[in-house]
Parts: sequence; structure tokens; C-alpha cells
Amino acid sequence: MSSGYRWPYGPVAIIAPFNFPLEIPLLQLMGALFMGNKVLLKCCSRVSVVMEQALRMLHACGLPTGDVDLINCDGPVMHQILLKGHPRMTQFTGSSKIAEMLARDLHGKIKIEDAGWDWKILGPDVHDIDYVAYVADQDAYAYSGQKCSAQSALFVHKNWVKAGFLEKISALARQRSLEKTTISPVLTVTNATFQKHVKEMLTIPGAKVLFGGGLLKEKHSIPACYGSFEPTAIQVPMAEFLKPHYFEICKKEIFGPFQVVVEYNDGDLDAMLATLEKTDAYLTAAVVSRDIQFQNKVLAHTINGTTYSGIRARTTGAPQNHWFGPAGDPRGAGIGSPEAIKLVWSCHREIIYDQGPVQSDWKTPESS
Repeated sequence: MSSGYRWPYGPVAIIAPFNFPLEIPLLQLMGALFMGNKVLLKCCSRVSVVMEQALRMLHACGLPTGDVDLINCDGPVMHQILLKGHPRMTQFTGSSKIAEMLARDLHGKIKIEDAGWDWKILGPDVHDIDYVAYVADQDAYAYSGQKCSAQSALFVHKNWVKAGFLEKISALARQRSLEKTTISPVLTVTNATFQKHVKEMLTIPGAKVLFGGGLLKEKHSIPACYGSFEPTAIQVPMAEFLKPHYFEICKKEIFGPFQVVVEYNDGDLDAMLATLEKTDAYLTAAVVSRDIQFQNKVLAHTINGTTYSGIRARTTGAPQNHWFGPAGDPRGAGIGSPEAIKLVWSCHREIIYDQGPVQSDWKTPESS
């Protein structure tokens, strides 16, 4: 009789980012504990006080104090701990560069939820334009775009352009301000990096600043080590976007309020989808349409792990009731569902019970 079980790894580590100081580390931590692991938790030192307090709450609720070790340190120190401590599995959420380094140094014993250059396609059918514009603005610029699921590229069918969609998202972006707290400091992208990327984007023939493109004009006291730039969209012609050299420039992820906007026609769709499959990370995507056949075509020719489809589709959304994570990579980590918990925090174990009687007249046969 064969029985399959999900089995804990034992000693594991979690490395969590700054931008979701409670949600990501808490969901991954509880998943690891539910599956029976002993956890070493390292959050970004700028926000680790949040999980320190969360752990104190968990202790007050009955969590054994020996189940989780919380460490507050910088990246190189944690790296050495992982190399010397030999965790059986490490779950990392953060940049692709660090994810690749950890995958190499930890010999692949890792689950990652790394960067995402996330795209949204508006199909040829125009509906609920004000709602779709609002969601597009939120996807790109809420929390100043500091989310791995933020909208990095927006592909707008010419029908939406004729209906005034670009003017609507421009107006929404311009309403954002520090005073309203709809703009925030950018913690990992400096103004110099932002300005360099805008300049490089504008080397693409026909590219133009749709809105933004500069530093915040509001009076502020944001330190120079952080970014303080406007919600920005650079519009790029489809013909240039499809060229490999310019596509490499366009797909650079700026972890801040920045997106690429491309207008397309019906005849561009196949080439556009083929180009999107050349990205490096397949985290989230959105197909905005009521046309089921259009939705199915895009979904069939893409691979992003969390893909929203329908007129209300978005790229960002807290994973309260569904899987959230990248696809196309065997190291991909999931979050937010029972399936994600089992995938990331346990391994399969097969136990075969074979306890039948041995015949009393059994004799040793010739070796095979």
C-alpha cells in the first residue's frame, strides 16, 4: 500500500523585503510553521521592527518561543549565516540579482519570488473607460510603484487611444502629490538612476514623455539617498518596442512610479505576445477585455504566474484568496493559498507499506 505525504524540510530561512513589512513575511512564516519547519526569519532591517512586534503578538497567542529565530542584520551577514548554517530550504523575496546569487551559493535549495516586469494589455473592445483608467493608475503608481506586481508596461489598443484613455491616465497621475500622500519616497531607486533611465528611454526613435519624467516639484524633505520623482510614463512606438535592442531598454524594471506605454493595432498582437515571452520574470499580468476569444488568445500565449483577466483585470492585488507567484521557473515560490504553502514549505515523501506474509515454504531464488 503506497501513501504520499507532505513532509517538512526542518531548518529553513525566510528573507523578506522592505515594501511589504507585514504581509509577505507573515504569510510565508505562518506557512512554514503550519508545515512543521523551524524558521530563521530575516526582514529588511529598515522595517524589521514590524515583524518583531508581530512575533511578540504570536508569542502572546501561544507560539512556542523556540519555533522562530528573528535576526536583524544586513545582507552580507545573512549571506554568511546561510552559507554556514546550511538551511534545507530558503525562501527569498526580492531582486533578481540577489535571487540568482543565492540560488548559486545555496546550490538551488531555494524558492524565489523575485522582480517582476509586469504588463497589462487593453483589448480592442472599449468598456468602462473611467474604471479601467483608475485601475491602471493604481497599478502603476499606488505606493509609488514599489511593488513587485506594479504595472511596468501598458499596451493600449488604438480604440482606447481614440476614446481618450491616455488623457485620462495622465490626468489621474498628475493629481498625485506628497500632500495627499498619493506619492511617497522611493526607497531603492535614486533620482540619478531614474533620470539616467528616462534619458536612455528617450534614445528610442519616436519615444516621448507621456507625463512626468522629472523630479518632484513639491517642496519636500526626502533625503538624497531616496528617490523623489514624478509618476512617469514613457510612450514608445510599437515598431521600436519590438526591436531586440530597444526591448532590452524597455524591460528594465524601475522599482518606482514608472511605466512604458505602447499603442498597438490588431495586426501587432502576435509579434507583441512573442516579444513579451522574452522577458526575464513572469510574475503578474492583466488582460483587460470582455472579449472571451481575445482573453483566451493572450492567456494561451503567455505564462505569467498570476494573471488577471476580464474588464476589471489588474496587475496588483493582495493575495487574500488566490495563489500569487511567478511561473516558468522551477524555483518559483507561491503565497496566499493552501497549494502555495504545501509547494514552498514541504516536500513529497512516499511511504510504501509492504507487510504481507512471506510463504512458509519460500526459498532463496537465483540472483537476478
